[in-house]
Amino acid sequence: MRRFTGLHLTALTVGLAFLYLPILLVVIFSFNASKLVTVWGGWSLHWYGVLFSNPAYLEAALFSLRIGAFAATLATVIGTLGALALTRLGRFPGRGLFGGLMLAPMVLPEVILGVSLLLLFVSLGVERGLLTVTIAHATFGAAFVLVVVQSKLVTLNPDLEAAARDLGAGPVHAFLLVTVPSIAPALVAGWLLAFTLSVDDVVISSFVNGPGATTLPIKVYSAVRLGISPEINAISTIMIAVVTILVIGASLLQKRSLRKD
Repeated sequence: MRRFTGLHLTALTVGLAFLYLPILLVVIFSFNASKLVTVWGGWSLHWYGVLFSNPAYLEAALFSLRIGAFAATLATVIGTLGALALTRLGRFPGRGLFGGLMLAPMVLPEVILGVSLLLLFVSLGVERGLLTVTIAHATFGAAFVLVVVQSKLVTLNPDLEAAARDLGAGPVHAFLLVTVPSIAPALVAGWLLAFTLSVDDVVISSFVNGPGATTLPIKVYSAVRLGISPEINAISTIMIAVVTILVIGASLLQKRSLRKD
Protein backbone atom coordinates (compact mmCIF):
# COMPACT_ATOMS: atom_id res chain seq x y z
CA MET A 1 0.00 0.00 0.00
CA ARG A 2 1.39 3.41 -0.99
CA ARG A 3 2.20 5.90 1.74
CA PHE A 4 0.54 9.31 1.79
CA THR A 5 3.51 11.65 1.37
CA GLY A 6 3.97 15.40 1.53
CA LEU A 7 3.86 15.54 -2.25
CA HIS A 8 0.43 13.93 -2.24
CA LEU A 9 -0.77 16.41 0.38
CA THR A 10 0.55 19.33 -1.66
CA ALA A 11 -1.12 18.11 -4.83
CA LEU A 12 -4.39 17.56 -2.96
CA THR A 13 -4.24 21.02 -1.40
CA VAL A 14 -3.47 22.75 -4.72
CA GLY A 15 -6.26 20.84 -6.46
CA LEU A 16 -8.86 21.67 -3.82
CA ALA A 17 -7.75 25.30 -3.71
CA PHE A 18 -8.02 25.56 -7.49
CA LEU A 19 -11.56 24.18 -7.43
CA TYR A 20 -13.02 25.77 -4.32
CA LEU A 21 -11.07 28.95 -3.56
CA PRO A 22 -12.99 31.02 -6.15
CA ILE A 23 -16.28 29.77 -4.70
CA LEU A 24 -15.09 30.60 -1.18
CA LEU A 25 -14.18 34.13 -2.28
CA VAL A 26 -17.63 34.66 -3.77
CA VAL A 27 -19.23 33.54 -0.51
CA ILE A 28 -16.99 35.78 1.62
CA PHE A 29 -17.49 38.86 -0.55
CA SER A 30 -21.26 38.36 -0.51
CA PHE A 31 -21.05 39.62 3.10
CA ASN A 32 -18.98 42.64 2.10
CA ALA A 33 -20.35 46.03 3.21
CA SER A 34 -18.56 47.88 0.42
CA LYS A 35 -20.16 48.70 -2.94
CA LEU A 36 -16.94 47.60 -4.62
CA VAL A 37 -16.77 43.85 -5.02
CA THR A 38 -12.97 43.77 -4.86
CA VAL A 39 -12.56 46.04 -1.82
CA TRP A 40 -13.36 44.67 1.63
CA GLY A 41 -15.46 47.02 3.73
CA GLY A 42 -16.40 44.85 6.68
CA TRP A 43 -19.03 42.20 7.34
CA SER A 44 -22.62 43.03 6.44
CA LEU A 45 -25.88 41.43 5.26
CA HIS A 46 -26.81 44.61 3.40
CA TRP A 47 -26.62 43.13 -0.08
CA TYR A 48 -28.85 40.22 0.85
CA GLY A 49 -31.48 42.75 1.86
CA VAL A 50 -31.02 44.58 -1.44
CA LEU A 51 -31.30 41.30 -3.30
CA PHE A 52 -34.55 40.24 -1.65
CA SER A 53 -36.05 43.67 -2.36
CA ASN A 54 -35.28 43.34 -6.09
CA PRO A 55 -38.46 42.08 -7.82
CA ALA A 56 -36.59 41.13 -11.01
CA TYR A 57 -34.40 38.59 -9.23
CA LEU A 58 -37.28 37.29 -7.13
CA GLU A 59 -39.43 36.76 -10.23
CA ALA A 60 -36.59 34.96 -12.01
CA ALA A 61 -35.97 32.78 -8.94
CA LEU A 62 -39.63 31.77 -8.67
CA PHE A 63 -39.71 31.00 -12.39
CA SER A 64 -36.58 28.83 -12.04
CA LEU A 65 -38.12 26.91 -9.14
CA ARG A 66 -41.32 26.35 -11.10
CA ILE A 67 -39.40 25.19 -14.16
CA GLY A 68 -37.21 22.96 -12.01
CA ALA A 69 -40.18 21.26 -10.34
CA PHE A 70 -42.01 20.64 -13.63
CA ALA A 71 -38.88 19.51 -15.48
CA ALA A 72 -37.68 17.25 -12.66
CA THR A 73 -41.09 15.56 -12.40
CA LEU A 74 -41.27 14.99 -16.16
CA ALA A 75 -37.66 13.78 -16.24
CA THR A 76 -38.36 11.36 -13.38
CA VAL A 77 -41.31 9.83 -15.24
CA ILE A 78 -39.39 9.50 -18.52
CA GLY A 79 -36.18 8.29 -16.89
CA THR A 80 -38.02 5.71 -14.78
CA LEU A 81 -39.88 4.34 -17.79
CA GLY A 82 -36.59 4.12 -19.69
CA ALA A 83 -34.92 2.32 -16.77
CA LEU A 84 -37.83 -0.14 -16.57
CA ALA A 85 -37.55 -0.85 -20.29
CA LEU A 86 -33.82 -1.51 -20.06
CA THR A 87 -34.08 -3.77 -17.00
CA ARG A 88 -37.40 -5.56 -17.50
CA LEU A 89 -37.72 -6.15 -21.24
CA GLY A 90 -34.54 -8.16 -21.70
CA ARG A 91 -32.53 -7.91 -24.92
CA PHE A 92 -35.23 -6.54 -27.23
CA PRO A 93 -34.34 -5.41 -30.77
CA GLY A 94 -32.81 -1.94 -30.71
CA ARG A 95 -32.02 -2.08 -27.00
CA GLY A 96 -28.53 -0.67 -27.50
CA LEU A 97 -29.82 2.14 -29.69
CA PHE A 98 -32.58 2.95 -27.22
CA GLY A 99 -30.16 3.08 -24.30
CA GLY A 100 -27.72 5.21 -26.29
CA LEU A 101 -30.43 7.70 -27.26
CA MET A 102 -31.65 7.95 -23.67
CA LEU A 103 -28.14 8.62 -22.37
CA ALA A 104 -27.03 10.86 -25.24
CA PRO A 105 -27.94 14.14 -23.47
CA MET A 106 -25.38 13.29 -20.79
CA VAL A 107 -22.48 13.36 -23.26
CA LEU A 108 -23.70 15.79 -25.91
CA PRO A 109 -22.32 19.34 -25.60
CA GLU A 110 -25.02 21.59 -24.20
CA VAL A 111 -24.63 23.97 -27.13
CA ILE A 112 -25.51 21.23 -29.61
CA LEU A 113 -28.45 20.09 -27.50
CA GLY A 114 -29.69 23.67 -27.14
CA VAL A 115 -29.45 24.38 -30.88
CA SER A 116 -31.18 21.08 -31.71
CA LEU A 117 -34.07 21.79 -29.37
CA LEU A 118 -34.36 25.34 -30.64
CA LEU A 119 -34.63 24.12 -34.25
CA LEU A 120 -37.20 21.54 -33.18
CA PHE A 121 -39.40 24.10 -31.45
CA VAL A 122 -39.11 26.55 -34.34
CA SER A 123 -40.00 23.90 -36.91
CA LEU A 124 -43.04 22.86 -34.86
CA GLY A 125 -44.10 26.47 -34.37
CA VAL A 126 -43.97 26.22 -30.58
CA GLU A 127 -43.72 29.56 -28.86
CA ARG A 128 -40.70 29.70 -26.58
CA GLY A 129 -41.48 30.07 -22.90
CA LEU A 130 -42.35 27.93 -19.91
CA LEU A 131 -43.21 24.87 -22.01
CA THR A 132 -40.06 24.86 -24.13
CA VAL A 133 -37.72 25.40 -21.18
CA THR A 134 -39.44 22.63 -19.23
CA ILE A 135 -39.16 20.16 -22.10
CA ALA A 136 -35.53 21.09 -22.69
CA HIS A 137 -34.56 20.63 -19.05
CA ALA A 138 -36.50 17.36 -18.80
CA THR A 139 -34.67 16.08 -21.88
CA PHE A 140 -31.23 16.07 -20.29
CA GLY A 141 -32.53 15.48 -16.76
CA ALA A 142 -34.17 12.20 -17.80
CA ALA A 143 -30.77 10.70 -18.68
CA PHE A 144 -29.48 11.25 -15.15
CA VAL A 145 -32.69 9.89 -13.61
CA LEU A 146 -32.38 6.78 -15.79
CA VAL A 147 -28.88 6.06 -14.47
CA VAL A 148 -29.93 6.51 -10.83
CA VAL A 149 -33.13 4.44 -11.08
CA GLN A 150 -31.57 1.72 -13.23
CA SER A 151 -28.80 1.21 -10.66
CA LYS A 152 -31.54 0.41 -8.13
CA LEU A 153 -33.70 -1.71 -10.43
CA VAL A 154 -30.85 -4.06 -11.38
CA THR A 155 -30.41 -4.96 -7.70
CA LEU A 156 -34.13 -5.39 -7.02
CA ASN A 157 -35.39 -8.95 -6.60
CA PRO A 158 -38.03 -9.50 -9.34
CA ASP A 159 -39.56 -12.33 -7.27
CA LEU A 160 -41.10 -9.75 -4.93
CA GLU A 161 -43.35 -8.34 -7.61
CA ALA A 162 -44.02 -11.82 -8.97
CA ALA A 163 -45.14 -12.93 -5.50
CA ALA A 164 -47.55 -10.01 -5.32
CA ARG A 165 -49.03 -11.00 -8.66
CA ASP A 166 -49.36 -14.61 -7.49
CA LEU A 167 -51.38 -13.31 -4.55
CA GLY A 168 -53.89 -11.69 -6.89
CA ALA A 169 -52.50 -8.24 -7.59
CA GLY A 170 -52.55 -7.02 -11.18
CA PRO A 171 -49.39 -5.84 -12.96
CA VAL A 172 -50.02 -2.16 -12.26
CA HIS A 173 -51.15 -2.79 -8.69
CA ALA A 174 -48.11 -4.97 -7.97
CA PHE A 175 -45.79 -2.37 -9.46
CA LEU A 176 -47.27 0.43 -7.35
CA LEU A 177 -47.37 -1.58 -4.12
CA VAL A 178 -44.02 -3.41 -4.37
CA THR A 179 -41.65 -1.87 -6.92
CA VAL A 180 -42.35 1.83 -6.39
CA PRO A 181 -41.78 1.75 -2.59
CA SER A 182 -38.60 -0.27 -3.14
CA ILE A 183 -37.14 2.24 -5.59
CA ALA A 184 -38.58 5.33 -3.85
CA PRO A 185 -35.17 6.57 -2.57
CA ALA A 186 -33.77 6.30 -6.10
CA LEU A 187 -36.78 8.16 -7.50
CA VAL A 188 -36.33 10.98 -5.00
CA ALA A 189 -32.58 11.09 -5.64
CA GLY A 190 -33.17 11.25 -9.39
CA TRP A 191 -35.76 13.99 -8.96
CA LEU A 192 -33.40 16.05 -6.80
CA LEU A 193 -30.59 15.62 -9.30
CA ALA A 194 -32.81 16.63 -12.24
CA PHE A 195 -34.10 19.61 -10.26
CA THR A 196 -30.54 20.71 -9.46
CA LEU A 197 -29.49 20.45 -13.11
CA SER A 198 -32.54 22.45 -14.18
CA VAL A 199 -32.05 25.25 -11.65
CA ASP A 200 -28.35 25.46 -12.54
CA ASP A 201 -28.63 25.43 -16.34
CA VAL A 202 -27.57 28.41 -18.44
CA VAL A 203 -26.54 27.22 -21.91
CA ILE A 204 -29.64 25.28 -22.96
CA SER A 205 -31.98 27.81 -21.34
CA SER A 206 -30.40 30.62 -23.34
CA PHE A 207 -31.51 28.90 -26.56
CA VAL A 208 -35.06 27.88 -25.65
CA ASN A 209 -36.29 30.66 -23.35
CA GLY A 210 -38.47 33.49 -24.57
CA PRO A 211 -39.87 36.84 -23.46
CA GLY A 212 -41.06 36.63 -19.87
CA ALA A 213 -39.37 33.23 -19.41
CA THR A 214 -36.03 34.25 -17.92
CA THR A 215 -34.56 31.80 -15.42
CA LEU A 216 -32.39 32.93 -12.53
CA PRO A 217 -29.07 31.73 -14.04
CA ILE A 218 -29.88 33.60 -17.27
CA LYS A 219 -30.72 36.70 -15.25
CA VAL A 220 -27.44 36.47 -13.36
CA TYR A 221 -25.47 35.87 -16.56
CA SER A 222 -27.06 38.91 -18.20
CA ALA A 223 -26.24 41.05 -15.16
CA VAL A 224 -22.61 39.86 -15.03
CA ARG A 225 -22.05 40.94 -18.63
CA LEU A 226 -22.59 44.53 -17.47
CA GLY A 227 -20.28 44.13 -14.46
CA ILE A 228 -20.26 42.20 -11.22
CA SER A 229 -22.26 43.83 -8.43
CA PRO A 230 -22.41 42.82 -4.74
CA GLU A 231 -25.92 41.48 -5.37
CA ILE A 232 -24.45 38.91 -7.76
CA ASN A 233 -22.19 37.61 -5.00
CA ALA A 234 -25.19 37.30 -2.67
CA ILE A 235 -27.38 35.46 -5.15
CA SER A 236 -24.46 33.23 -6.17
CA THR A 237 -23.94 32.27 -2.54
CA ILE A 238 -27.60 31.34 -2.15
CA MET A 239 -27.48 29.24 -5.33
CA ILE A 240 -24.30 27.51 -4.14
CA ALA A 241 -25.99 26.65 -0.84
CA VAL A 242 -29.17 25.34 -2.49
CA VAL A 243 -27.32 23.25 -5.07
CA THR A 244 -24.97 21.83 -2.44
CA ILE A 245 -27.86 20.78 -0.21
CA LEU A 246 -29.72 19.17 -3.11
CA VAL A 247 -26.68 17.28 -4.39
CA ILE A 248 -25.79 16.01 -0.91
CA GLY A 249 -29.40 14.96 -0.37
CA ALA A 250 -29.52 13.09 -3.68
CA SER A 251 -26.19 11.39 -2.93
CA LEU A 252 -27.29 10.28 0.54
CA LEU A 253 -30.58 8.92 -0.78
CA GLN A 254 -28.81 7.01 -3.53
CA LYS A 255 -26.31 5.50 -1.08
CA ARG A 256 -29.14 4.57 1.28
CA SER A 257 -31.04 2.95 -1.57
CA LEU A 258 -28.06 0.83 -2.61
CA ARG A 259 -27.09 -0.01 1.00
CA LYS A 260 -30.57 -1.44 1.70
CA ASP A 261 -29.89 -4.10 -0.89
